[in-house]
Amino acid sequence: MLVLSRKAGESIMIGDQIELVVISVEKDVVRLGLNAPKHMQIYRKEIYELLKQSNEEASKTAVKPEDLKNLFKK
Repeated sequence: MLVLSRKAGESIMIGDQIELVVISVEKDVVRLGLNAPKHMQIYRKEIYELLKQSNEEASKTAVKPEDLKNLFKK
């Protein structure tokens, strides 16, 4: 893990397209801003983990061929 110190208003570049900006630091809260291309998906880690878990559960669900046929009939 790379650990860097930054003050409010300073930033870090991740590759050529992602800029992480420290907006403010107050007590135990750091506000960050991200400048990245619109096609990149950016999530808070807890949301990312929920999405990942949901996708894994969905991929384990068995689908019967007759269920697919009924779906396409609608």
